[in-house]
Amino acid sequence: MSRVNLLTSRRLRATMTDAELRLWKSIRKRQIHTARFRRQWVIAPFIVDFACPEQKLIIEIDGGQHQQRADADRQRTRYLNHYGWTVLRFWNNDIFNHPDSVLKVIAQSPGSPPP
Repeated sequence: MSRVNLLTSRRLRATMTDAELRLWKSIRKRQIHTARFRRQWVIAPFIVDFACPEQKLIIEIDGGQHQQRADADRQRTRYLNHYGWTVLRFWNNDIFNHPDSVLKVIAQSPGSPPP
């Protein structure tokens, strides 16, 4: 892990978006089954919003700025999938308007542990 990624990861944890904070409150402390999530976690060469290393599950929260980054996001997801990670993406408004549905998708994802 590069020092730059480590410092960036720490900065991102300190400046999480409202959507990231809201989801973090629901998934931290093993609240979804027994999965332990890390926030703003480095998976070289990327920093992902949330990761459960035990289950190789990544959760990314995309805001409006991500619409212009669709191609980069697809490449990033392919890269992570190649190394065995499952990537779930949600829009900010999903976190705010449909939180129960988001948590259900996370709990039922192939990377999540069984209940």
